[in-house]
Amino acid sequence: MNIIKKAEGEALTLALEGRLDTITSPQLDEAIDASLDGVTDLTLDLAELTYISSAGLRVLLRALKKMNAVKGKFRVTNANDTIMEIFDVTGFAEILTIE
Repeated sequence: MNIIKKAEGEALTLALEGRLDTITSPQLDEAIDASLDGVTDLTLDLAELTYISSAGLRVLLRALKKMNAVKGKFRVTNANDTIMEIFDVTGFAEILTIE
């Protein structure tokens, strides 16, 4: 999986490419932890994400909790139909801000 970071002031966008699964989710978790200092607006751009597993969903949930702890914003953008179906089935569609 590739992660492309784009920071603008207190806003951070992480564009994900490939698969977010058991093997790659620690990479995203570390990237989020290393990049959140001073960030109050976190966006994950999933336009190039092809798959997300339960391990990937846990990383998204941790990111949401971290942003809630600083009263920040967390959103997911550009999720394809496959990813949206996973969000719907797991209930993540109801807890995430998806644009």
